[in-house]
Amino acid sequence: MKKIIIAVFIFFIGLPAIASHIAGGELFYEYIGPGTAANSSRYKVTMRVFRDCNSNGQTLPAESVTIGIYNSNDLSLVSSLGLTLQLPFTTINLNTAAIPCLINAPVVCFQIGYFEGTLELPDNAVGYTLGWIRCCRSDGLANMNVNTGIGGTYVTRIPGTTILSLGHNSSPQFLVKDTALVCQNKNFVLNFGATDADGDDLSYAFCTAYSGATSTQPNPGPTGTLALISLPYKPPFSGTNPLGALVTINPTTGEITGTAPAAGRYVINVCVTEKRNGTILNVHQKDFILEIGNCDYAAATPFATSGQPYVSSLPYKFVSCKAFKVDFINQNGSSTIKAYHWDFGVPGINDDTANIAAPSYTYPDTGIYIIKLTVTGSAGCIDKDSTLLGVYPGFTPDFSYVGSCYQSPFQFTDKTVVKYGTANTWNWNFGNASTLADTSNQQNPFYLYPSGGTRDVKLTVTSTLGCIDNIVKPVVVRSAPLLTLPFRDTLICSIDTLPLIAQGMGIFSWEPNYNIINPNTSNPLVYPKDTTFYIVTLNENGCISKDSIKVNVLDVINIYAGNDTTICKTDDITLSPVSYALQYFWTPISKIISGANTKYPLVSPDTTTTYYVTANLGKCQDKDTVVVFVVPYPIAIAGPPVDICFPGKTQLNGIIKGAFFNWSPTIWLENSNSLQPISTPYRSIEYVLTVTDTLGCPKPVSDTVRINVVPKVFAFAGNDTMIVANQPLQLNATGGTNYVWTPTFGMNNANIPNPIIVVGANFDSIRYFVTVSSPEGCSATDDIKVIIFKTAPDLFIPSAFTPNSDGKNDILKPIAAGIKELSYFRIFNRWGQLVFSTSRLGDGWDGKIVGKEQGTGTFVYMAQAIDYLNRIIVKKGTVVLIR
Repeated sequence: MKKIIIAVFIFFIGLPAIASHIAGGELFYEYIGPGTAANSSRYKVTMRVFRDCNSNGQTLPAESVTIGIYNSNDLSLVSSLGLTLQLPFTTINLNTAAIPCLINAPVVCFQIGYFEGTLELPDNAVGYTLGWIRCCRSDGLANMNVNTGIGGTYVTRIPGTTILSLGHNSSPQFLVKDTALVCQNKNFVLNFGATDADGDDLSYAFCTAYSGATSTQPNPGPTGTLALISLPYKPPFSGTNPLGALVTINPTTGEITGTAPAAGRYVINVCVTEKRNGTILNVHQKDFILEIGNCDYAAATPFATSGQPYVSSLPYKFVSCKAFKVDFINQNGSSTIKAYHWDFGVPGINDDTANIAAPSYTYPDTGIYIIKLTVTGSAGCIDKDSTLLGVYPGFTPDFSYVGSCYQSPFQFTDKTVVKYGTANTWNWNFGNASTLADTSNQQNPFYLYPSGGTRDVKLTVTSTLGCIDNIVKPVVVRSAPLLTLPFRDTLICSIDTLPLIAQGMGIFSWEPNYNIINPNTSNPLVYPKDTTFYIVTLNENGCISKDSIKVNVLDVINIYAGNDTTICKTDDITLSPVSYALQYFWTPISKIISGANTKYPLVSPDTTTTYYVTANLGKCQDKDTVVVFVVPYPIAIAGPPVDICFPGKTQLNGIIKGAFFNWSPTIWLENSNSLQPISTPYRSIEYVLTVTDTLGCPKPVSDTVRINVVPKVFAFAGNDTMIVANQPLQLNATGGTNYVWTPTFGMNNANIPNPIIVVGANFDSIRYFVTVSSPEGCSATDDIKVIIFKTAPDLFIPSAFTPNSDGKNDILKPIAAGIKELSYFRIFNRWGQLVFSTSRLGDGWDGKIVGKEQGTGTFVYMAQAIDYLNRIIVKKGTVVLIR
């Protein structure tokens, strides 16, 4: 199938509105020779107008094109020129019949009209700006804040003699491509390159398009001053970002690539900058309207994402310059594509294929390979395409430089590694923001910076095999050569000689020429008899730096080792002598921590020690001593930790060796000024005993004792209960860890919390006491009364109760003797309604129903229980509530 161009531009199709017919335009010129007058030139000027075929606006034959010629310095009008339409004009339609599986195919038709004229202009210094002012662009532009009545101004520039001192210039001309398709949210490529008759260097960028005339006066002709006013772009769009962040333009080739935004019509203005010998001659532009359709289609467009675009003189479209592994995608990302088949073009093998959308392949060797892609759409349609790929990895740009300060040129050396082919072009940008002339095409150029600072230098290199890459490095341009002095102020004895030290690259010279040896080296020797400033000058290829060193001169040297001092045993101290000496030696060495040759040694003697120091300034010397007295620390013993029961008290027992002491905190202490105060704490606390001395070590020493207050023990023997004679009863005490019961009559174990008792009929009741204690020895006592019935196990229910809150007979509840479990206890009123129910022994009725007191009356009860012998006992009867 015929190769499908996935993404190329479609010019805007205007709505049927008066004068809304302009779909784009380009104003360009050609130099055709000298003029009839002296120092003048003749130009052929062309206005290329794109018009929507279906617009109700001005037709091309009826179009009137008059351009203005303006001075470039202030844009004031010089003259005007009418241009004539060249017939026949061209009509171009979009052919979508060959595009497979196309959905929502747009209908596109536009006309291209060429309006031409000849112009003679006197050569001047500032040059000329040519401009045509017109209205209106097509309505409904997606990247504009205003949707109707938007005009346009189309311009180009003729350079003046200040810029173009020799020769003449013809402007670039953008290539005219056939219409093709671009769909929203799809990858696309628009080849928007230009040609230049003079062979000038061209670079491309998006730029601001200009407003023009209005719908009330759509074709006003030239104005007195040309106004270049930006179109009203709608954020986030702008002149330099007309299609959103996912679309860019290649500055070298003019290709517009990326992912298309939402469907709609977008104004795009492309500027091509024309340079000759590094000088900008003209910024030429083409203003057009791109329609992005709400369409989709399946097509094969193989693309090497890890490769680089081809160089036009080479046979392949992509080249891999970094690695043998290459990543691929299909530039048509249609959702209608259901299957892929890639053939990576390696001769003689069968496993160089893949069936995924975005494969990677590692090539076995260098060379040129034919990449084939077949896609199958959802409707069964098939499309095929192929492209050529060059594989030549091992291309790495690099450079080095030699230079010091801005006063002399920097030398840049190309260090690019090219494993295959050779490097063939170099483009340097030396990072000087103050000029556009900071470039070079030499392989190893020199560049003189105008001032100091850090510059980002960029080198772009290409190879004979089509590789192109760049590297950016920071280059430090100093204001002076780097001159380093390890010291700027020193001291010597008058009988000594001293070496001065300077570091740097270049020629050194020292002054004054006073008692100095080898003054033209970096390290001269000096022997001044008086304090002297020596000044060093460093000359590095014409770059100059200066600095100075002060040499102080003494006839003798003195040292004072310092006052004798006292330290606490095991402490250390830094000795602090007073002297101008430069060398020191301390003894005894065994009691010095930080070294015997320092001016301020750190020492830690274990006994009183005399330290001797010898100080030297060259040949001058002096000595002194200092005594460090060592005394022991005071002693503080607060005592061992103590456990006491709450509430309780304890006596602290401190032991000290020293002049003064104090306890802290003093809370809950009686007689806190004593070494044996009494503490009555409410909670656990730590007391700190601090001791200081006046006769020995002056530092305080502290010790801590903890008083642990054990919480109060709460003993519980259980609630009083009732049993029948000889019925086993298990007691359950709580509150501690150790238990002792008394008396032990009928008890199986008196030292556990839950012993079992059995009491015969010879007792009416018996009271058991339990003492509960904690691990620390704190204790408490509680008791339980056990009533013994001499009857068989039974459930006793009173015949009346008086719920009057007097504390007597207020609750109606069953009295259980020998009962293990209460199945239920229920009370009914005279109408048979249940008013109370429980299955818990000890619970009863308070004479209320839903919180409301019941009056005097008779109620019916039913109860069932299980005795300790597992027999069922059932009780029924009446009870009287008395108020």
